[in-house]
Amino acid sequence: MIYPDRGAAGRALGDKLSHLRAADPLVLGLPRGGVPVAAEVRDTIGGDLDVLLVRKLGVPWQPELAMGAIGEDDVRVLNYDVVRHTGVTAEQLAATEDLERIELERRRRVLRAEPPIPLKDRTVVIVDDGMATGATVAAACEIARLHEPRRVVVAVPVSSIEALHRIRSLADEVVCPLVPRSLGGVGGAYRDFHQLTDAEVVELLRPTASRDPDQ
Repeated sequence: MIYPDRGAAGRALGDKLSHLRAADPLVLGLPRGGVPVAAEVRDTIGGDLDVLLVRKLGVPWQPELAMGAIGEDDVRVLNYDVVRHTGVTAEQLAATEDLERIELERRRRVLRAEPPIPLKDRTVVIVDDGMATGATVAAACEIARLHEPRRVVVAVPVSSIEALHRIRSLADEVVCPLVPRSLGGVGGAYRDFHQLTDAEVVELLRPTASRDPDQ
């Protein structure tokens, strides 16, 4: 299965989450790529839409390979297998983390026009456009747990087998329609996997009633 784009993936994912409609869920997209998926999920199952800010720590010479992730509330998750197998030094890890913390703060200023919607006692649905190592979503789960939600559900259109196993121990429920035997990269599951801009994400996060269909 190949998804035409993130929107189509979100609609397919939303159909798998119909059992959450009565829970008044809080759907949290991971910027940037998870936000268009999350917007379609929210449009399908209702509830509220917000972002949960997380940054992948990519291996310096292979940025798409996550050696960990950082997020809001000073959460930090490392993928020790990747760190060990790639030979990343402590200095390289620290330098990467410093850069990503700067970008995390920049995104907080740009994407958060209002305070985050409280997670406490909500059914929280964490949505990304896919999982390769699961490091980013693992950090998101840790952040969410700090705010005492009723349940944490992870929903992604595509995942590696390894990431799925990792996240199942962190979430109350994991929903993923596509789990290929070998995942070369999340982008391979999409025909259109373009890099979203901040402006696209901000527009998706605007309340539906205030969006201008002519824009």
